[in-house]
Amino acid sequence: MMRDHATVWENCLQMIRNRVNLQSYKTWFEPIRPVRLENNALTIQVPSIIFYEWLEEHFVDVLKTTIRKELGEKGKLEYQILNGSAAREAIRARGIHSNGTAEMYAPDVIDTKTIQNPFVIPGIRKNRINPQLNPNHTFDNYIEGDCNKLARSAGFAIAKKPGGTPFNPLFIYGDTGLGKTHLAHAIGNEVLKLFPDKSCLYVTADHFTNQFIQTLKNNAVNDFINFYQQIDVLIVDDIQFLSNKQKTQDIFFQIFNQLHQGGKQIVLTSDRPPKDLNGIEERLISRFKWGLSADLQSPDLETRMAIMEVKMSRENIDIPPNVVEYICFNIQNNIRELEGVLVALVAQSSLNDRKIDIDLAKEVIKNFVTQINKEITLGFIQRLVAEHFNVPVEKLQAKTRKRSIVIARQLSMYLAKNLTDKSLKAIGEMFGGRDHSTVIYSCKTVQDLMETDAVFKDTVAELEKKIKMSLNEK
Repeated sequence: MMRDHATVWENCLQMIRNRVNLQSYKTWFEPIRPVRLENNALTIQVPSIIFYEWLEEHFVDVLKTTIRKELGEKGKLEYQILNGSAAREAIRARGIHSNGTAEMYAPDVIDTKTIQNPFVIPGIRKNRINPQLNPNHTFDNYIEGDCNKLARSAGFAIAKKPGGTPFNPLFIYGDTGLGKTHLAHAIGNEVLKLFPDKSCLYVTADHFTNQFIQTLKNNAVNDFINFYQQIDVLIVDDIQFLSNKQKTQDIFFQIFNQLHQGGKQIVLTSDRPPKDLNGIEERLISRFKWGLSADLQSPDLETRMAIMEVKMSRENIDIPPNVVEYICFNIQNNIRELEGVLVALVAQSSLNDRKIDIDLAKEVIKNFVTQINKEITLGFIQRLVAEHFNVPVEKLQAKTRKRSIVIARQLSMYLAKNLTDKSLKAIGEMFGGRDHSTVIYSCKTVQDLMETDAVFKDTVAELEKKIKMSLNEK
């Protein structure tokens, strides 16, 4: 029976609704439009390349299963990017067709069910090992901030001299969505860029486990070990998923020792530090501590905004600065959510023919956070303090040294540092172009006064309470 593309996609959506949560369905699947159905290949239209990348990263298994249930084992999914020429230019190197469509199973997408494990190929040569790296994750687009400086610096040092630094292994840990996987891929890509003759492999702990299980079934454990012995730089993502897998830990322990003794580089990522890894053998944990453990923390506002700017530039997206700041103020802990908001914002704008502004950003962000933060602005703090001390706001920005104004200015800086996400430089600029050292000195002065003057301490507490209460009233 002949079926049209709209019917096929609607049937797919019925299955997808039962496999993803409502928020994800509305954000990532409702904006999709079916285009055509030819030779068991369904083409769908998505708003942008970053929308495509998000689907491929987070929902590839759902889409693959759904398409094959609807179209059979030979069913394929192709994408058509809505924003034409810019998208085609940006993704030309990613295996996407010149007509604006992309096969769902692009070369850089790992499909463990169809990929042939390289270690079962007799006589495999090192330069033929597929590194399984995402070419888009590089150091060039990995923004450095205080939140990741140590890990990024160590990773870059490793890339320039793999196996020849004290950082072996490099153990990168932090909460979900802070850039562990990006940094891991960046290390691998930089190694291959600087040392094309070296073999590098990225693998998740789950994939490693699945490979080992297949090896046991095929009675090919020696082939498995021999393959991994060839690797010059081994990157294992989410090592915590080896927890309670005794045999897999045993084989990984053996591979780890052989690589380390051979001067090969090992990079591991986890959602927690080595000491907190439950279900992992102590002998492995002790080896994880041999090199450097570097944590990734939540980026500050300026770093989040810089990340947004890079992603917007890469995808040729133009968003007003006030909207960028609003998004970054509300999405504070997870870079993936930041990317998700950007994708959803572009999708809503493209499909509904709406300009990107604060109102649209508010609608989109509601799908990502339960409570939208109400911003405490530097101007608001200045006005409140000026009113309390009965001085003009302009005086707080002037160079006057009158004591009452100096105290008000210093207190304003103190409150700005404690109650906002602004940098010291940004705070200083708001107070007549003063530098960060002046802000630091002002905060120290206020802190000292609070410790010696009970009345002044009460004043600070009262102003803090007023600021918080005023936000709740908005």
